Amino acid sequence: MASTNLLSTTITPLPFTSHLKYSPFVLLKPAGKLRGDPKRPPTIRAQSKNDDSVDGPDRLISAITYFYPFFDGIQYGKYVITQYAPFQILIQPLVPAIRVFKSFPLNGLLVFFTLYFIVVRNPNFSRYVRFNTMQAIVLDVLLIFPDLLERSFNPRDGFGLDLMMSFDSTVFLFLFVCLVYGSSSCLLGQLPRLPIVAEAADRQVL
Repeated sequence: MASTNLLSTTITPLPFTSHLKYSPFVLLKPAGKLRGDPKRPPTIRAQSKNDDSVDGPDRLISAITYFYPFFDGIQYGKYVITQYAPFQILIQPLVPAIRVFKSFPLNGLLVFFTLYFIVVRNPNFSRYVRFNTMQAIVLDVLLIFPDLLERSFNPRDGFGLDLMMSFDSTVFLFLFVCLVYGSSSCLLGQLPRLPIVAEAADRQVL
């Protein structure tokens, strides 16, 4: 009797939509694929390369820092400056500042610590200023090598003297080019990257 009633019972299947409502595959479906949830494009932040993005004070401070290694290595230009009049004309306005810089033997060391601890390690300054300052510092540190060479190898005449004159002139011209390129780029709001020293400056400036 019970089996007859069970067989006579009509089983009404649920609609297909009811299965979908409780289907675990719908719940696991990514939210971005659901209707009414538009796909959001990724946000990309790009740094502006416009010259106006660098403030005027930052440009001026950065440009001034490149005078530090030039003043510290001005002695390597003794041959170039005396032989070529255009360099004498260019250097003449800087003579008072060079004399003040060279007036005390420890001025170079004081300027080094001042720039490094007050500017490079100071987060209040922009990275633009700190990077350019660090480039000037690294460039000045490299002057240790020609200084050591002059102290250990100081010929008086002959081929050795000619070689030393060429070496000193090359160091001076390199410093001069770095000064002109670095300072002019900073005044224009561009970021100069000096050869040899740029990578070292990047590692020091966070």
